[in-house]
Amino acid sequence: MLNSINTNPGALLALQNLNATNTELAATQGRINTGKKIASAKDNGAIWSMAKLQSASSSSLNVVKDSLQRGQSTIDVALAAGDTITDLISKMKEKALAASDTSLNTASFNALKSDFNSLRDQIQKAADNAKFNGVSLADGTTTKLAFLANADGGAFTISAQTLGLTGIGLSAAFTFTSAANAKSIVAKMDLALQTATNKLSSLGTASKGLDTHLTFVGKLQDSLDAGVGNLVDADLAKESAKLQSLQTKQQLGVQALSIANQSPQTILSLFKG
Repeated sequence: MLNSINTNPGALLALQNLNATNTELAATQGRINTGKKIASAKDNGAIWSMAKLQSASSSSLNVVKDSLQRGQSTIDVALAAGDTITDLISKMKEKALAASDTSLNTASFNALKSDFNSLRDQIQKAADNAKFNGVSLADGTTTKLAFLANADGGAFTISAQTLGLTGIGLSAAFTFTSAANAKSIVAKMDLALQTATNKLSSLGTASKGLDTHLTFVGKLQDSLDAGVGNLVDADLAKESAKLQSLQTKQQLGVQALSIANQSPQTILSLFKG
């Protein structure tokens, strides 16, 4: 081997090995710091791109969940109004039945009629006020509402159910004028109650379907997040063990370089007399 003070092949080789170790050590420390084995496109362009697309899909599902939750609230408000309306119909039936008693005096009859009319008006008020964020499924102003169903913009459609007076077969002028007339509308109150309960049943079924879909969207988002983690997350236990190994290798490389740099000093012994 050529003995030269200008060129030290051993030191150059030791330096190359030390630089390689330092590069690998920096990469390992980066994975530990970020918790990711693929933190940028330069780590693995194809996998990074795939992970980004899946992350975007997962993030988009947050908007879908918000929309579906608004749907839940809108239906819940309509169902609450429906419960109130069915109670009012039942009370109206009671008033009409009581007013059909021919033994009542005029004052009692008129009191029952006034109560009946007040209950009737409350039905329309309940339907008109059954709004969430300005939207209603009960007041008859819309036929259906569409909420986001997926990240592609698909719709989950809910059919509206009019629970106001016209929706259950009554009118703003619906009342009785005599005992016989009161008796005749008892059956109409039964029909109105049946209509209202059928509409509420439809809303309940829609609410159940929306709840099921919202649960599915949540599970889908969890699966996407787990999939992204499988693609880019680092195994920290493995990286920790590797870090210890590389730190030891780095120290040995420094010592090897130091020894290699001392090699030219042996040339001085050749010039000693």
